[in-house]
Amino acid sequence: MTHKSRSDKTHLKSTTHHAVKRIYMTEDYGMLITFIIHFIFKLLFGKRRPAITLQDPNIKYALRLIDKEIVSHDTRKFRFALPSPDHVLGLPIGQHIYLSARIDGKLVVRPYTPVSSDDDKGYVDLVVKIYFKDVHPKFPEGGKMSQYLESLKINDTIDFRGPSGLLVYKGKGVFVIQPEKKAPGETKTAKHLGMIAGGTGITPMLQIISAVIKDPADKTVCHLLFANQTEKDILLRPELEEIQVNNPDRFKLWFTVDKAPADWEYSQGFISEDMIRDHLPPPSEDTLILMCGPPPMIQFACNPNLDRVGHAESCRFTF
Repeated sequence: MTHKSRSDKTHLKSTTHHAVKRIYMTEDYGMLITFIIHFIFKLLFGKRRPAITLQDPNIKYALRLIDKEIVSHDTRKFRFALPSPDHVLGLPIGQHIYLSARIDGKLVVRPYTPVSSDDDKGYVDLVVKIYFKDVHPKFPEGGKMSQYLESLKINDTIDFRGPSGLLVYKGKGVFVIQPEKKAPGETKTAKHLGMIAGGTGITPMLQIISAVIKDPADKTVCHLLFANQTEKDILLRPELEEIQVNNPDRFKLWFTVDKAPADWEYSQGFISEDMIRDHLPPPSEDTLILMCGPPPMIQFACNPNLDRVGHAESCRFTF
């Protein structure tokens, strides 16, 4: 529950006192009864703004793990409790949080985008791919933060900080994008969103897609091209396919994997010019391209092929 500040309470008390005094002076007791009924109704049923967890982007908030779901062999869904059942995280659409923890004596900080939203009260959900040690030859130690999260027990806490990020989705196709951290935001309106995600880069895309789909008045059409190493690596596939089935005119979904099974019906290989032409909206002033994934994918596969197709750099954003 949100508590009004002392000044808010004083103002409300003063306003109520003066209103009642004016009614007594005119001896309009019918108006007095109406006023009292209206006041009580507003007090009981008036819409209160939810309490926000992330009050200050420079402060760390320790949140408690309350549930851990095994999504796949290397993917987990972590649920953390907010300070009260009435709290929301307070994260604008398009922004992310940072988790920080001291691991082996060193401070480790990593960005994550929740899969829950401010429609969800009392908790925040993170879907995380666990990079176990001795699995990937290039990364024998695995992922420090993801393995730390995997080691957490119910009721353990970890520090959240945010919001952070250069893009905010305001709804109905309107984005506010900062060219750089200290620059003022610039408004960009898009009717068509072309999204390219690689691996765990899907989470900010799902955040925006969900916001678009939740609003029947939002006519933005989302096109997602999602790249992974193998079919089993595809994060959040059931959620994405459910959105596509229920909203075929508003959300277009296409996958590509490096190693495809025999019955694979989507693309195989790195993001290519043909994939962009076939599965993303064509270049226009009403099209915005969003990208999130490993830097080599963005640098060597996405941007060169977007150039060839004709998508202007001013109509692209990389998380």
